[in-house]
Amino acid sequence: MAAPIVAGLMAFGMSGRVFHAPFLETSPDFTLKAVVERNQKKAQELYPDVISYDAFDELLADDEIELVVINTPNYTHYEYAMRALGAGKHVLLEKPAAATVAEVTEMYDLARKVDRKLMVYQNRRWDSGFLSVKEIIESGRLGDLIEVHFRFDRYKPQPGPKLFKETKEFAANGVAYDLGPHLIDNVIALFGRPLNFHKVTASHRDNSEVVDYFQFHMAYPNQVNVYITAGLLIAEHLPAFVIHGKLGSFVKTRTDVQESQLDAGMMPTDPAYGIEPEGSEGKLVTFDENGEKQIEWIASKKGDYKSLFKAVYHTIRENALFPVTEEHIAWQLELLEA
Repeated sequence: MAAPIVAGLMAFGMSGRVFHAPFLETSPDFTLKAVVERNQKKAQELYPDVISYDAFDELLADDEIELVVINTPNYTHYEYAMRALGAGKHVLLEKPAAATVAEVTEMYDLARKVDRKLMVYQNRRWDSGFLSVKEIIESGRLGDLIEVHFRFDRYKPQPGPKLFKETKEFAANGVAYDLGPHLIDNVIALFGRPLNFHKVTASHRDNSEVVDYFQFHMAYPNQVNVYITAGLLIAEHLPAFVIHGKLGSFVKTRTDVQESQLDAGMMPTDPAYGIEPEGSEGKLVTFDENGEKQIEWIASKKGDYKSLFKAVYHTIRENALFPVTEEHIAWQLELLEA
């Protein structure tokens, strides 16, 4: 068996603590060696053996570290990824990968030049709801698809404390670059690049500097229409997944529990990890041969961010193709940048 991948985290805020450290620490495929903590030193409270560096340069100078997880503010992603690749590190990069297609192209070109892997962390491909939707579509029970809706509804009338998301001076700001990568990637993972698309954005909150609402209409072959929507002033959350086909419909709320479980301290090795509670089932509506409506409640698949990290391992150690490809990220940024 190949040696574990020695990894370093660029930050230990909510993202590092919840979405990365628990997997790097509990998986035999990785060794979490170090984090960068510029101000508060909190990592060692949970992981006593982890080194806390004061600066990014110290992490890059650590020859033992093979993989750098870039989980810093959006506007830093391009610069930090280029620096990490230039230092000979593999990179796991949080979304959005960059602000433009040109930056994405430059990053992947550099990764090839230095023979390192650039992987974008699109964890929502492994949400329980999305895995359930994928299974239902691939089962054929809905027949040929007609219309698909994915959405992220939130109600946050006041700007959040993360200024890089809320002010124009920072690249890749607003809800389109925050939630858009999740929704667009879900669509691309299922259907690929759209034939064409129409984009609508708006700013509804008082004194908002950035986009706080968006919708894309994405057209696919065979007259399949896909709509993705996100807004920060949606008081009544609608179902996150609605799929209509010639043979039936599937409706599912967004109730993936992984983030809340990890935030509460549950480790991904816990048997209860990723399992949605009763009452979170998806609703499948079809008609039988007599034209009678049939309703089934479909239990969700188990959420599985562990599979993302397993893919990182196989990509680095075995040169496997990472599921989120360069083309997927370029198509995503094409939509976001439009």
